[in-house]
Amino acid sequence: MINKRLYFAWVVSLVATLGSLYFSEIAGFEPCKLCWFQRICMYPLTVILGVACFRNERKIAAYVLPFTIVGGLISILHISEQKFGVFKGMCTVGVPCSGQYINWFGFITIPMLALTAFILITVAIIIDMRKNDEVE
Repeated sequence: MINKRLYFAWVVSLVATLGSLYFSEIAGFEPCKLCWFQRICMYPLTVILGVACFRNERKIAAYVLPFTIVGGLISILHISEQKFGVFKGMCTVGVPCSGQYINWFGFITIPMLALTAFILITVAIIIDMRKNDEVE
């Protein structure tokens, strides 16, 4: 039986990964230090969740949640720097972390997109984990 929540999480990670590659490689937006850390948390999820979908592996929360939680926290830190200047001077070399390449509707930035992806994946995996516990 196809695990829709697992496939949903994989598609979200795939879209986030391809989106970040689009922003950097096609649109020419140079990632800052915090963007790189968010990528470090997102890119492996595409592979882990893809393999889990292929093998119909249901018990992957222990592998996925550390990436999504750490990545989400980094996204929150990045949003705080962009919108409120909370951590001034965090990115002192290269591209500033306070820069906003996109600002859709006045609040949707690249770190906000990343945070949304991390939250969606986390929720899907937690719901799936709870459904698996009910079945067993």
